[in-house]
Amino acid sequence: MGHGTGHGADMDDARAWDERLGWAYGLIADDPAERAVALDHLASARRRTDETRHRFNEMLRSVQGQGMRYPFQDPQLRSAHDDYLRAQSRSLPDGVWNTWDKDLAAWPGLPYALLFLEWEARYPEEWTRHAKAWGTKEGLLRHLATDTVGRHPVARAKLLDLLEIVVRRAYRCKDREYVRIARVVDGDPLRVRLEGARRSENPWAQLHAGYVLWLLDRPEMPNSRRVWRTWLADARQ
Repeated sequence: MGHGTGHGADMDDARAWDERLGWAYGLIADDPAERAVALDHLASARRRTDETRHRFNEMLRSVQGQGMRYPFQDPQLRSAHDDYLRAQSRSLPDGVWNTWDKDLAAWPGLPYALLFLEWEARYPEEWTRHAKAWGTKEGLLRHLATDTVGRHPVARAKLLDLLEIVVRRAYRCKDREYVRIARVVDGDPLRVRLEGARRSENPWAQLHAGYVLWLLDRPEMPNSRRVWRTWLADARQ
């Protein structure tokens, strides 16, 4: 997917991404106090997004009510729309919506897409409480499941970590999409981790890791609910 409806020409600038969303690294900090500060920042950013969206919608209704054929010719409406997009770009999950480039490995927003997924993996309750967005999780995982991202050393290392976390926990919505990631980062480092999880005493890890390993050996096999149920029934016999 190409760039979305423009959060500005600086979307390609990594420094601009850091200026907008650098605070979000606090969401995955080990220190609860640091996470609390980041969560407060997120709450403010989401309020700002809601306010600018409401202002834009009100102005759009007003302009349309005046019978203007092309509402976006109104400079005040365009300004309100720009304010809304700027607010979105400084919040999560809005900041990683519809902004990815075709060359994801070179996309400056890649660290923040990975951060959003890491937040959900490491602190699922906080993620669910403050920024639940299953569609965004699904979309990011599907777009990250490319060979170019799989060969990106930093992204590959992070995705390996996320896969290990996910297979060792109880299933959460859209976790199934991680199989796509497993298939593009397949190799000894991943299989060693999965085998360790499969041999652990954690029943979730035994099942999830066993299933992913089974699928990795069958690249032509779809990762469907029917396939999962069939595999699970056989595994429990």
